[in-house]
Amino acid sequence: MSLHAEFEIRSFSGPLGAEVLGLDLSRPLSDDGFRRLHRAHLDHHVLVFRDQHSLTPEQQVALSARFGPLQRHVLKQFALPGHPDVLIVSNVIENGQPIGLGDAGHFWHSDLSYKPRPSLGSFLHAQELPSEGGDTLFANQHLAYETLPQALKQAVTGRFAEHWYLARYAELQQRSPWRPNLSPEQIAEVPPAVHPVVRTHPENGRPALFVSEHFTTRVLDLPEDESRALLDELFRHSTQPEFVYRHRWRAGDLVFWDNRSVVHLATGCPDHLRRRLHRTTIEGDVPV
Repeated sequence: MSLHAEFEIRSFSGPLGAEVLGLDLSRPLSDDGFRRLHRAHLDHHVLVFRDQHSLTPEQQVALSARFGPLQRHVLKQFALPGHPDVLIVSNVIENGQPIGLGDAGHFWHSDLSYKPRPSLGSFLHAQELPSEGGDTLFANQHLAYETLPQALKQAVTGRFAEHWYLARYAELQQRSPWRPNLSPEQIAEVPPAVHPVVRTHPENGRPALFVSEHFTTRVLDLPEDESRALLDELFRHSTQPEFVYRHRWRAGDLVFWDNRSVVHLATGCPDHLRRRLHRTTIEGDVPV
């Protein structure tokens, strides 16, 4: 049994991110190797595993589950057949129907922030990549908080905000004819959740902004106009270029990001170019 004693973790020259080289995740990973990856994930917030051409959906699920229980997306019709924990992220249309969620990540967000226990992190594995476009942006929310002007820091201290999956759902449906209507059961599955505007990461102890333009609807206990102005200012600040790593996908890439530390955005690609990836999502803690 290969225990992968040796692999390289190489930091990117930027505000976050590292790539993992010399590791085949389709083969057994030792406890020591897992601990190295766990530590690197906390330190760098985004890990890029290169050349994972042999990784199967079963193996992706098993790797993800080592970090915690898995969460399933409310759009269960886009789960990989036979693999309910794997969400297909794709713009591909077959037999007149989308095979996956084609506009995932259109707005900056942290995955499943609208849940009572938002995601710890997500793995995304490239299956088919377009010849142009399709990049993913990640913004470091620890840096975003640390660089807030003092007045803004004071304004958000002790504040809570509402997160709602349906916040911009109708807008996304207007943009895309393929985004499905939700059933009453699906709507009931995603009621609004309330979380701190600034959360403390449960493992690295660092504060981070925890709001996003996709899912955060309002700051509690503020008039609507003040809430909107505050959120707009936070959204602008939190995704400045100096906080961002731009991932340009390569064949075989598996990317693992920390939803407690970053927000992310899909930049999109031309509709006629096929893009398909497999996502698994790990449940996190109740934010504090």
